[in-house]
Amino acid sequence: MLLAELILLGCWIYCVLAIAGAVMHLRSRRVTVVTKQEIPVSILKPLAGKDEGLEDNLRSFFEQDYSDYELLFAVRHEHDAAVPVVERLIKQYPRVQAKLIFTGEPPYPHAKVFSLQTMLDESRHELVVMSDSDVRVGRDFCREMAAEFRDRTLGLVTCPYRAVAGKAIWSRLEAAGMNTDFHAGVFTAVMMEGAKFALGPTIVARRQVLLKLGGLERVKDYLSSEDFMLGRIAAEAGFVVRLSSYVVDHRIGSEGIRSNFSHRLRWARTTRRSRPLGYAGQFFTHPLPVTTLICLLAPQCWHLFVMSVALRAVTAWTVSEKTLRAAVPWLLLPLQDFIGFGFWIAGFFGNSIYWRGQRYLLNRDGTVHTQPVLGSGSALSPLFRWILVFLRTGWSGFRRAFIVD
Repeated sequence: MLLAELILLGCWIYCVLAIAGAVMHLRSRRVTVVTKQEIPVSILKPLAGKDEGLEDNLRSFFEQDYSDYELLFAVRHEHDAAVPVVERLIKQYPRVQAKLIFTGEPPYPHAKVFSLQTMLDESRHELVVMSDSDVRVGRDFCREMAAEFRDRTLGLVTCPYRAVAGKAIWSRLEAAGMNTDFHAGVFTAVMMEGAKFALGPTIVARRQVLLKLGGLERVKDYLSSEDFMLGRIAAEAGFVVRLSSYVVDHRIGSEGIRSNFSHRLRWARTTRRSRPLGYAGQFFTHPLPVTTLICLLAPQCWHLFVMSVALRAVTAWTVSEKTLRAAVPWLLLPLQDFIGFGFWIAGFFGNSIYWRGQRYLLNRDGTVHTQPVLGSGSALSPLFRWILVFLRTGWSGFRRAFIVD
């Protein structure tokens, strides 16, 4: 009983810290200082295929209320589906300095980092924005970023993001987790120890900082965690890293259950390798499933369930609706909490991940090396494959697939 109460207390303390971290971030929003002189900005956009909403995402960067900036896009080859989209936008906005670069095949596994490094070498300005293809921003983005870098001590900024779901149920569940659970951890970490990491969708840095770190290729061996490591390496090198007050839209599109589960498992495994102690501590960041499990094992604790539900609800509302301004899908949130807890557990098992058809093995330090795929290959463990079959076909299909009469 005492152990159960201590575990629940740990979950409750985390919720309170997450609420405090979100409120602190909300209050730290800075007022934009308008000046006549603009800081030149280079925006780097690595592309691979035509994502859902790609044209509107890219268009938001062409329509910046800012005069001194350039846009660079990188794809592997001229047959990439993103090429016509970029060429069309370049023609529609002739006053915007924009360039499309064909990188060819990357010499190492991390194609995104190779594209970013290629664009960095081609870029001309001191302030460098690295932004994913699924990011959409307001017309004030460049102006806000430049205003933050009026602080000459600042080396790197990373933007929190508002996950915008597609139509698929799995996309909506993932967005709910990003907007409530993931960012609760982000705000808590920043409040407790400062920003010593970066978030992938949008990172802004001074060129001299990137060069002093050894260029973006410094993180080429960190697949799916290169953003986190870039921020960590910059902080460890003594540069000031900050979580921006500007929230971008991260439009995650609609994926099927297999693709969705695959990349969520990849993130769990790479996160465990990048920060093993912090990953173990994420046990306390799942108050609803942890409380349910404890109450099932110790029925005398059911009266404490209400407290966990209340704190989880307040945390979700404060982080998502109040801070990120993203509506909470309350009916889906409990399901997402249990699914997220399942992925957290799954992250402790296995050391292989799949990315664009290639299998990689995770080393202890979070770096990866390639391994040949035998057979069809799958990013999912047998347990997750069983779950997929059951969700798709029900008991009858599961029985035919795995149970021999």
